Amino acid sequence: MFRLLTGVLLSPIVIVASGFVYVTSTGLTSQPDPGRLETLVARRFRSLAVPGEIRVMANPVPSSEEAIGKGMRHFAAYCALCHGNDGGGKGTAFGRGFFPKAPDMRLADTQDMTDGELFYIIENGVRFTGMPAFGTGTADPKEETLVWQLIHFIRHLPKLTPDELAEMQSLNVL
Repeated sequence: MFRLLTGVLLSPIVIVASGFVYVTSTGLTSQPDPGRLETLVARRFRSLAVPGEIRVMANPVPSSEEAIGKGMRHFAAYCALCHGNDGGGKGTAFGRGFFPKAPDMRLADTQDMTDGELFYIIENGVRFTGMPAFGTGTADPKEETLVWQLIHFIRHLPKLTPDELAEMQSLNVL
């Protein structure tokens, strides 16, 4: 009983002390990259937030050059601002100021996510990051088709050609 009571009393103290150390050591600035532990915890929470039935959703739009092209045009207009045309996470100065930084979508951390996870993130955004929700909260088949095409393009990012990058530059809003 004494151990349980001690644990219950000490847990909030340890949590508050850890928070104090974190705040005083980082200053809560958005300049540095998050540490490994912070990144691990954030990714785990993000993964837990995606409902299981959505996580396992398969992309209903067949992959094709047309679908990838439509996804590329959408990415260039709306996503490249933060993620960069190549998906490397080095968008404009605006996007580089986020904390955490926009991910390199060509790497396994994004490419290993399921289509359903990517769909959920694009539709709903990610709290406490710069990733906004692009969904309207309604089931709009036209909007959903565009998101699924965008996911095909995200899968294509590791194979992006110089010609595709040049085309994207002409499509960028800023």
